Amino acid sequence: MPSAPANRSHAGVTFRVGTFYDGTLAKARRNVDVTIADGRVLSVEEGAEGGEHLRRVPCMTPGLTNAHVHLEGSGEAASQDAWSRSTPNERVISAVANARKSLYAGVTSIRDLGCSGGTAMSVAAAIAEGRIEGPRIASAGAVICMTGGHGWFLGRQVDSPWEARKAVREQLLAGATCIKFIATGGVLTRGAVPGNAQLTAEELAAGVDEAHRHGMRCAAHAIGTLGIKNALRAGIDSIEHGHMLDDEAIELFKANGAYLVPTLTAPTCILEHADDGKQPEWALQKARTVAEEMQRNIARAYRAGVKIAGGSDAGTPYNFHERYAYEIELMHRLLGMSPQEALHAATAVASELVGLTSGTLAPGEPADLLFLESDIANDLSTLYQPLAVMKDGALLFDRAR
Repeated sequence: MPSAPANRSHAGVTFRVGTFYDGTLAKARRNVDVTIADGRVLSVEEGAEGGEHLRRVPCMTPGLTNAHVHLEGSGEAASQDAWSRSTPNERVISAVANARKSLYAGVTSIRDLGCSGGTAMSVAAAIAEGRIEGPRIASAGAVICMTGGHGWFLGRQVDSPWEARKAVREQLLAGATCIKFIATGGVLTRGAVPGNAQLTAEELAAGVDEAHRHGMRCAAHAIGTLGIKNALRAGIDSIEHGHMLDDEAIELFKANGAYLVPTLTAPTCILEHADDGKQPEWALQKARTVAEEMQRNIARAYRAGVKIAGGSDAGTPYNFHERYAYEIELMHRLLGMSPQEALHAATAVASELVGLTSGTLAPGEPADLLFLESDIANDLSTLYQPLAVMKDGALLFDRAR
């Protein structure tokens, strides 16, 4: 993919924008001038006749935030087997490549929710120091799971509340900026039943309390009903997947102000490739069970006012980091969100959860911009191929070059 020089303008440059979305649910603005300087948005004003513009942009949105990725995974069909065959060095190489793919696809912030050996933390540091290109990264490090639980092969296994606390402290020492707990079984670990609770309520409560004491936000992998509610009662900040939630869980979400990251892409991609013969049958069977619950329950939570944050679980089978736009499409198609609501979930709401930027475009905010060929209200697929991507005022990808 071509990239442009990453030099930021200090004097200020102005873009004439046909349709402008600021990441909120405010009505899209037409024919505006967006000026950036020193890596931030300087102003957003009504377009003036005869003004000087660096470029005319058909549609502009904030850079996207993907609140659930695994940089070490590259969409391999049999993900657990692929991980076990890879070396630590190979996983680092994959993570660097996937970070760049994400950025060039318009994702300027991500939350990595499970890696081995501190890979995501190292990549995050290299990006922050300007040594490699990629999004900003919040990283959970190793997932915290029960012995033999879902994700054990890239997790820290615990079997008591005090072990859960110690595991949180270990991730903090290793450089993690958030924490992920495994509250239920999952699709991609052999033998793990998605509907079954795994970490106990007491283990979750201790771990979440420890993480919050250190100012770290917490996510819980939770598909089954009991595990979802255990995590919510423990004070979790976000539920990842949440496909078997019930009415009581919806009320807990709303009472706690917790976010739901539905990762619609993950089971959808698995089942779209069910006939390719490369995926294990045990994973396909679990994905079918999860998918039966997913659309109905997540749509119900959305209609009830649960906060939905965009996150794709990129890295799982056929779920590629450069196709985060598919999650946005699925939120529109499966949940009934308008295109702008889906964009909002993948910008401002996801950013509010991840905590790296606001995910909005307003004076003083980082100049993370997507240049698009057409208005998302008319053509949501325009998000699949941005014309250009800017992060902190630096033009890092430009199809015109």
